[in-house]
Amino acid sequence: MISKRLARQLALGTFLGVLLIPAIAFAADASTTAAGAVSIGAGIRTVGAALAMGLSALGAGWAQAKIGSAGQGTLAERPEERIWVITLTALPEIIVLLGFVMAILLNSAT
Repeated sequence: MISKRLARQLALGTFLGVLLIPAIAFAADASTTAAGAVSIGAGIRTVGAALAMGLSALGAGWAQAKIGSAGQGTLAERPEERIWVITLTALPEIIVLLGFVMAILLNSAT
């Protein structure tokens, strides 16, 4: 097991890395285009799309973890409830799909 401090530092490093990768890509893209061709609005829309997709995926993952562990307990006691457990485990994926649709809508806005 890793310590809480190391886990916190690893999570923070991953979070900052995920934020820096698009920033570096935008900087490289902005340097190759003409001055003033990249608007700040397009960057904010892209960050909003990334947040919509990323946060919906994190929320769905957290929900699936909770539902999955509770479902395993339910299946151990009542195996006839397997259809409900499978259905409830699949429902959080809709959250990810909605986040994906929002990301597409935000990026395609003019």
